[in-house]
Amino acid sequence: MNVEAFRDYCLAKKGVTEEFPFDETTLVFKVMGKMFALTGLDRIPFSVNLKCDPDRAIELREYHPEITPGYHMSKKHWNTVNFSGSLSTNTLCELIDHSYSLVVNSLTKKLKQELESL
Repeated sequence: MNVEAFRDYCLAKKGVTEEFPFDETTLVFKVMGKMFALTGLDRIPFSVNLKCDPDRAIELREYHPEITPGYHMSKKHWNTVNFSGSLSTNTLCELIDHSYSLVVNSLTKKLKQELESL
């Protein structure tokens, strides 16, 4: 999955926006204002930081060399995923979906209702 496909996949999700809050190369995707994915557009190879359940994060890191503790993020809750590695597109999409779902599930009741009404 390249950066364009990653961007399209994220933006197709309900309530998602993209922005550059840190600098001109760090692309951040948020759902209802809460970050669930970010990437450095200047990073080679192409990799993405994704939120992850802490227990699952450890398991994924042990099983997949393409998944490491989150670069410049909480190592407990974030993974850095090398999108240029051998992980399948289905696996990458599932990791994005998991990150998105974690954030949606943590939203306030009010924000969840706003998201549902979109």
